[in-house]
Amino acid sequence: MSAPAQPLAASLVQSVDWLAIAPPTLAAVVALAVLVADLFLSESRKPLLGWFSVAGLAAATALLLPLLDGDRSTFCLNGDPAVCSYTADRFTLVIQFLVLGGALLAALLSVTALKDARGRLPEGEFWFLLLSSAAGAALLPASRDLATLVVALEVASLPAFALVGLRHGDRRSSEAALKFFLSSVTATAVSLMGISFLYATTGTLYLTQIAERIQHVDGRFDTLAQTGVVLTLVGFAFKTAAVPFHFWVPDTYTGAPLPVAAYLSVVGKAVGFSGLILVTVVGLPSYADVWGPALAALAALTMTVGNVGALRQQATRAYSAVRLLAWSSVGQAGYLLVPIAAAAYSDDAEHAVGSTLAYALMYAAVNLGAFAVAALVGRTSPRNRLTDYRGLYARNPLSALFLAFFLLCLAGLPPGVIGLFAKVTVFAAAVDTGLGWLAVVMAVNVVIALSYYLRWTGLLFRAPEGETARHRVPAPLTAAIALTAVIGIVLSGAPQLVLRFADTGLF
Repeated sequence: MSAPAQPLAASLVQSVDWLAIAPPTLAAVVALAVLVADLFLSESRKPLLGWFSVAGLAAATALLLPLLDGDRSTFCLNGDPAVCSYTADRFTLVIQFLVLGGALLAALLSVTALKDARGRLPEGEFWFLLLSSAAGAALLPASRDLATLVVALEVASLPAFALVGLRHGDRRSSEAALKFFLSSVTATAVSLMGISFLYATTGTLYLTQIAERIQHVDGRFDTLAQTGVVLTLVGFAFKTAAVPFHFWVPDTYTGAPLPVAAYLSVVGKAVGFSGLILVTVVGLPSYADVWGPALAALAALTMTVGNVGALRQQATRAYSAVRLLAWSSVGQAGYLLVPIAAAAYSDDAEHAVGSTLAYALMYAAVNLGAFAVAALVGRTSPRNRLTDYRGLYARNPLSALFLAFFLLCLAGLPPGVIGLFAKVTVFAAAVDTGLGWLAVVMAVNVVIALSYYLRWTGLLFRAPEGETARHRVPAPLTAAIALTAVIGIVLSGAPQLVLRFADTGLF
């Protein structure tokens, strides 16, 4: 007798772990609520949307706490609960905390920026796009199949294009959005081509199954599989702003509203690097001999070009402070690539990847802090030149001290102890896996970076030119600067809070 149809139909129904998917889901729900509420609120009440968005991001971040008790998975393959599309493990939670926390700080900066824009930035659309991008970025580290990974990547990226070009009547903003759009679309097309090749050779999109099946690909398809690996890596190299795919970064950061540039510098990088880690370490460990050398070369090239570009910034040039932060972020991307490359040569890939996460957490906090102070200076000096920071200590002592601390963290100098320890962790990942030459390149670049970070720090304490007028700092901007400063100081006092990720398993 044949089996009844009902049990077969029931077996196709998947259960959903709503707690596991709660953080990105809440961000998406708040985004939709903001979009609808914008239709009914008068212009005088539109600022409420900003505070509602800040509260939504804070709540989404808080929803990570119940997930700390253990790994959770959902949307699993029928008959094989170990193969799932969504997994909330330690790696996922760390990246989601970075993404949602970074989006929350960017939202605090945006509250002031939208008020100062005086209608040039539509508030409802801005908050909807920011929350949508944050939802996609929070989904990506939990993705364990290539289809979900690409969807999350595009949900994070597409709203970011619009955010960059959202400022009405600003030619620079439109040009920046176009460059960002073209580079990102190219990256997506290349990634999709590579993913299609991987699917053709393995017959699956699940990362764990790809890792197993790609080792036994028919010899006739070896070239196709290798091409798929290379194209997928090239696509993610665009997303991480690795050289030579970095050309969009300086113009995009200077053309975008400053809170959006801050968001891209941290959350955009988290998206690219988490996707790169998942594809390489989880999905393609057997092809480490292909992606390991490639990422090591990209790391050396990226940190060198980024730091040299930052060093060449002229203090009197318009937007030179933001351009320096943009080039600096390219250089920092090179440092972040080092442990991922080292994972290819290590028997404990999770240890190497943990070094990237530790460095990313440090970078996120202090880089957002530097952008927050840049946003403060930009309120009175819209061209945001390095020379505009001369004598900042006389005008606003606390902001100058905090910016100096952030820059010293990025440089890896005391009292920015967390920056020093994070760099040592990355050095150790390279040396322990036999990549001594890459550690030497990094050491040279750290010295180059010291030059421009210290030059900027010195400007803060020089005698000001003209009168030193003091200006009131808006509460949201004060909160953003204070939060990042507190995080940086706490991590400098207790660096083990993030460095432990370099010593423990993540997946």
